[in-house]
Amino acid sequence: MRRRHSQWQISRYQWSVKNQLILGRWYDSSMKDTKRGLETVELATEGFLAINRCGLQGKLKVWCLQFMLIPKLLWPFLVYEICSTTIKAIEAKINKFTRWWLGVPPGLTDVAMYCRKAKLRLPLKSILEEYKCGKARLLFMLKDSENPIVKTVQPNIKTGRKWKVEALDEAKECLKIKVIGQTETDRKELGSSTAKWWSIAEGKEKRDMVISEIRLNEDSRRVQKAVQQPQQGQWTNWDNALQNSHTWN
Repeated sequence: MRRRHSQWQISRYQWSVKNQLILGRWYDSSMKDTKRGLETVELATEGFLAINRCGLQGKLKVWCLQFMLIPKLLWPFLVYEICSTTIKAIEAKINKFTRWWLGVPPGLTDVAMYCRKAKLRLPLKSILEEYKCGKARLLFMLKDSENPIVKTVQPNIKTGRKWKVEALDEAKECLKIKVIGQTETDRKELGSSTAKWWSIAEGKEKRDMVISEIRLNEDSRRVQKAVQQPQQGQWTNWDNALQNSHTWN
């Protein structure tokens, strides 16, 4: 009896000493990512406060957010099973600080900050959109792996109930029917861009096409949201207005 008890104590002690870092991913005795999600939210909050305390101008604070904090958060979003609801909560905080640092009204919609089809395009990226594109890359990486063991295992990527990575099938179906004709946008001349066909694409080209389709769907969703806004969505009726894209320079 004592031997069994001591072995159980030893086994329990080995699992509860500290977390294990394997291939850039932390594991603990629970073998769940619940704590990792909370730690990521705390990391994002600490990053917001640290950027806010620095003595830079508002525009430079937004630059630090876009090119320093958000890339730092994308890795835990990729390797851990964090639901999309948590990502939306983090993006809400990002929008709050971005409005504050840019000096715009707090009621400014997120469509004005992230929509690529808006008449005034800002060089900002949505962390929710980057999260979805990252999960899509992960799914393609597992399915197209050269390792036969990894390739035979059916990947199970959990992203919550609001958005599932299986939505990529819809993007693939849309790409299969985009063979009606090649159109040009903005100020491009006829024939300036080359057509990409899903049937002949392979490997990385297919992955890039799906990710581009995900971004296009996100932009379409923002335009639909703008149409429903009577005041801030007036730009959807400006047919003769040219698009103005701002840069960090």
